[in-house]
Amino acid sequence: MSAMEAVQSHVQDCLGKMPVIVLGSGASAAHGIPGMYPLGEHLAASSLPAPCQGEAHLLGWQQFLDKVQKMDLESALSGVNVTPEVLDHIVRATWSFLNAADLLIFERLLANRKLLPLSQLFQYLLRSTAMDLQVVTPNYDRLAEYAAEAAGYCAYTGFTFGMFGTRAVDVPRIHTGRRPARTVNIWKVHGSLGWFSGADGSLVALPPVVTVPRGFTPVIVTPGTEKYRRTHEEPFRSAMHSADDAVARASAFLCIGYGFNDDHLQPLMMERCTRPDVPLVLLTKEISQTAHKFLRSGRCSRYVALEECENGTRVFSHDVPDGVELPDHSVWRLDRFLHLVTG
Repeated sequence: MSAMEAVQSHVQDCLGKMPVIVLGSGASAAHGIPGMYPLGEHLAASSLPAPCQGEAHLLGWQQFLDKVQKMDLESALSGVNVTPEVLDHIVRATWSFLNAADLLIFERLLANRKLLPLSQLFQYLLRSTAMDLQVVTPNYDRLAEYAAEAAGYCAYTGFTFGMFGTRAVDVPRIHTGRRPARTVNIWKVHGSLGWFSGADGSLVALPPVVTVPRGFTPVIVTPGTEKYRRTHEEPFRSAMHSADDAVARASAFLCIGYGFNDDHLQPLMMERCTRPDVPLVLLTKEISQTAHKFLRSGRCSRYVALEECENGTRVFSHDVPDGVELPDHSVWRLDRFLHLVTG
């Protein structure tokens, strides 16, 4: 069996088991959503608002600026203590920067509903009798929601459907004729660009907007120590619980642009992947050191990891841990990967 045939066999097995899809920052970067480095640069270039000009605010902010020039955003925010007002500035500046890129994708989708390969992936997986699909992501953007709805499915993130989404206890079902509509459940463990909290603590999920509504605050968890406190609050706690449940029950994993750097999801995935009947496929531009360490640890029984190389794609697997090249095949990209799957 050739290397390509081995990849195809493993991939078909994985997709045939209706995998949990894990979307990392690389999945969004492919469509122009900025990653951690440009976000850090944007925050460093931003100006603190007038209420944050006091000594206590400026001290923490300056410490952050000194660190973000030398390290990644996550490390910079983990090593400083900023005031709540400065943290609010960071959250709002992060939201504005990423939301602008997110809206561009939304506008392009209005002109071309087939823009996102993720839509084609959802359609391929839901071509059977399955009624729903599980997606887990630490990303704030709405790429998964856009892809699901462009493909004709409901996108559920823990809020009711409609213009003013409220927290939902159970997945609401929309019926088309006599049958419930197929649904893509998207568990956004670090929040969403579409989630906001009011001054009274109420939570709402809104359609794409250009600016943060007056009197509301974006519900996203920025990197750093604050992340670990906020994830115990709603709606993060429920999203985490649903993501944990999806991972714990997964019969397979398809990871797209995921670096395996999430301290919460990583242990659960590692535990599940020890089972030889739970295959994993990773598609990414460059496999992170953390991902390599995980895959080579022996804790992942069956995997195929595809990354870009000069001649096409380099593939690593449980059978070929040192990797082999697939020349002239860019199957590490989701659109090319789908051609491999569908023929």
